[in-house]
Amino acid sequence: MKPFLYLLLAIISEVIATSSLKASQGFTRWWPSLWVVIGYGAAFYLLSLSLKHIPLGVAYAIWSGLGTVGVVVIGLIVWRETLNVYSVIGIALILIGTVILNLTKVEA
Repeated sequence: MKPFLYLLLAIISEVIATSSLKASQGFTRWWPSLWVVIGYGAAFYLLSLSLKHIPLGVAYAIWSGLGTVGVVVIGLIVWRETLNVYSVIGIALILIGTVILNLTKVEA
């Protein structure tokens, strides 16, 4: 269970860092830029801890898939970005692929 907690915390850290990239305005704003560096540092450290027990391919699929969805949600709520039907289909396919990988226990 602990490896998946590390993975979840890595995803949250990555979503914070990626969302802060937009707020940093090309690293010209101090605080958002600091969150980018801290968030990515924490994300990769926590991901490395999870990889002690979770296969690389599975962990990365979960991390990137849920991270993508998290960033899309932040974009919709915070930045008032919009999605078209193709974007929704693409995000749904990412989620479906992540679920399939977890259900079949694919080894990397």
